[in-house]
Amino acid sequence: MRKVIVFNMVTLDGFFEGPKREIDWHNTDGEFNDFSINQLDSADGLIFGRVTYQLMVSYWPTQSAQEDDPIVAGRMNALPKIVFSRTLERVDWDNTRLVKDDAAGEISKLKQLPGKDLFIFGSASLASSLTRHGLIDEYRLMVNPVVIGSGRPFFKDLKERLNLKLMDTKPFQNGNVLLSYTLDRKD
Repeated sequence: MRKVIVFNMVTLDGFFEGPKREIDWHNTDGEFNDFSINQLDSADGLIFGRVTYQLMVSYWPTQSAQEDDPIVAGRMNALPKIVFSRTLERVDWDNTRLVKDDAAGEISKLKQLPGKDLFIFGSASLASSLTRHGLIDEYRLMVNPVVIGSGRPFFKDLKERLNLKLMDTKPFQNGNVLLSYTLDRKD
């Protein structure tokens, strides 16, 4: 069974984007780029909500992305992508499929298929919805050594406690720390 993994960059004060959706605080370098490539190599597909899809499609298929980061751009463009949106009428990025309703049902079906893991990048509202349905298998949070003071917290849309169990930590030379969690299912 495939896992659904959420990956997000977050600030030390818990935000995944600034108040105007800015992500200029992302702390990236060669080591992060290698991590990104390895993570994409372990993926069978990418899952986005509307806002993240629109941000991603505005960059990764461009000539600039292919010149600046050809390996990651190649993988981002080649992987199958699913966008969940009630408002988009169509998606234009290669290998992308639009699903307008029942995200939980669609993800449940995808998890049952053979293959590698599925990744959600960004897409906090979608991730929260899938969390409420018990469909997220792993949370990977890359904590950046920056405090921005205000913005949008990643877990904003959750109304109930989410107990997590630490699986792994990985410090990066640039000060980032990757924290990997699963749900702490106390039975």
